[in-house]
Amino acid sequence: MSIVSRTRLIFQAKTNATLDSMEDPLEMLTYAEQQQRELLNKVGQGLIEVATSRHRLERRAQELKNRVPQLEEQAGRALDAGRDDLARVSLQRKQTALAELRDLEAQIVEVSAEERSMMTAHQQLTQRVEEFRHRRFTTTARFESAKARVVAGEMLTGVSSELAELSMAVGRAEEKASRLQSRANAIDSLIATGTFSSPLGNVDLVEIELREIDTKRKIDDELAAMRVRHSTQSPEPSAGADQI
Repeated sequence: MSIVSRTRLIFQAKTNATLDSMEDPLEMLTYAEQQQRELLNKVGQGLIEVATSRHRLERRAQELKNRVPQLEEQAGRALDAGRDDLARVSLQRKQTALAELRDLEAQIVEVSAEERSMMTAHQQLTQRVEEFRHRRFTTTARFESAKARVVAGEMLTGVSSELAELSMAVGRAEEKASRLQSRANAIDSLIATGTFSSPLGNVDLVEIELREIDTKRKIDDELAAMRVRHSTQSPEPSAGADQI
């Protein structure tokens, strides 16, 4: 593959990715429905114009139909009056009216056919717009539901991760508490039996207390002996000192 081809493919890929990120499906659906409704309005407006034209042609045709008998009656009165020239003019007008009437009737047939065709197109387009509206509503609901599910899933994923970490921390705390509780129970048990474990080995608590009592007694005895020695070594007070 040449460099130009690769560059073109990369550019197209990036362009498509950019368009995909910019395109909002709901906005596109709304825009498509708006375009269809505008087309429906144009067809409806055209149908109104065609119907108006047909009514105008039919009204003119009816006027001509009413005019023909009047012209015939006018020609008859002209003949009764001996005015062949006026009768000829009336009959000429009659023929002109009949020729225009034939043209109008042909136009009415064409316009009526066009009106029926546009009416059929308008009905079909109306049905398509309604179907598309229902489809847009369903698609929008599905899109919003899926979007909400994705957001909720992402939130639950993050929460699950946090809960897993918290669960591990709680597990470690429970394990540490269990170890401390076991150690406290062991110490309570040793205290209840009078011994406890220490780095120096097993020590009898009663023995420790007896040693403290013996040490205190020795200290008291030594203190009493020191008082005796001190009293015997003190000098007697002199008579002069008493007199003073």
